[in-house]
Amino acid sequence: MAQGVLGQSTLRCACTPPMPLRFDGKVAVVTGAGGGLGKAYAIALAQRGAKVVVNDLGGSHSGSGASTRAADVVVEELRAMGASAEANYNSVEDGDKIIETAIQAFGRVDILINNAGILRDVSFAKMTENDWDLINTVHLKGVYKCTKAAWPHMIQHGFGRIVNVTSAAGVYGNFGQVNYSTAKSGIMGFTKSCALEGARKNVLSNCICPLAQSRMTETVLPKDMLDFLKPGAIVPVVLFMCHESSGANGEIIEAGGGWHAKIRVERAKGTYIPGEFSVEDVQQHWERIGDFTETQHPTLIAQSLIAALDAAKASKL
Repeated sequence: MAQGVLGQSTLRCACTPPMPLRFDGKVAVVTGAGGGLGKAYAIALAQRGAKVVVNDLGGSHSGSGASTRAADVVVEELRAMGASAEANYNSVEDGDKIIETAIQAFGRVDILINNAGILRDVSFAKMTENDWDLINTVHLKGVYKCTKAAWPHMIQHGFGRIVNVTSAAGVYGNFGQVNYSTAKSGIMGFTKSCALEGARKNVLSNCICPLAQSRMTETVLPKDMLDFLKPGAIVPVVLFMCHESSGANGEIIEAGGGWHAKIRVERAKGTYIPGEFSVEDVQQHWERIGDFTETQHPTLIAQSLIAALDAAKASKL
């Protein structure tokens, strides 16, 4: 066992190399693919045989402006490789138009990577309603609109892979990002529910929390950190979740610089307070409510009800 970056252990497999994972015959839509991570996803998919719709509004990282150049440059690069690619310049608010580009050009859509995003970082005290609305429209509503448009095509064909880009800010919160963290947290709930609804039709949905250099992070992270967090280190795990061989569904993966980890919900065992309990009773039980000595890892909403009922039954034994 070797020690990798930051001291984490790494394992090297001496087994036979696996067969390359290809995307021949698959049609992928990548939003925000004019640069950074989105471009990296688009190139990697094309290199492995996918036909790609490159969507990018061509605006700034704060959401202002628009240009066709960002998407066009990537499409030219993909075509120069011999890949099939089409550009789309719509905002993700017009997700139906983005997906229609795939249908008109290639007849189907198999893979959707909801990557487009902007930043409007500001402390909550100074945040305007426009700061709030714009971030939630692009991130959360944009994911909804693109997924909603792609969904019936995927269900009809009995295959779909959706990867939604969320953020560590949505998991842990972050100073100056109340708007952004809210939208990214919403994307996780959206993905979990889509995963449940799409599973029976082999339409699988997952989240990636990328720690990587991008147009948005290059203004807030130091250069040495950006050099470590190369976009290419995120691409393999995203492509794996897009592949037909992957059964991942409803997962949230945090990744950066070669490090990968699955995020799950952990709940304390909790405590039961019987009868007509008061505020003071809650105060007295507060430490036990938050005691993580024994933990549970629920994956379904029904497990919350079961935990409450089991605790009530146990108190009467």
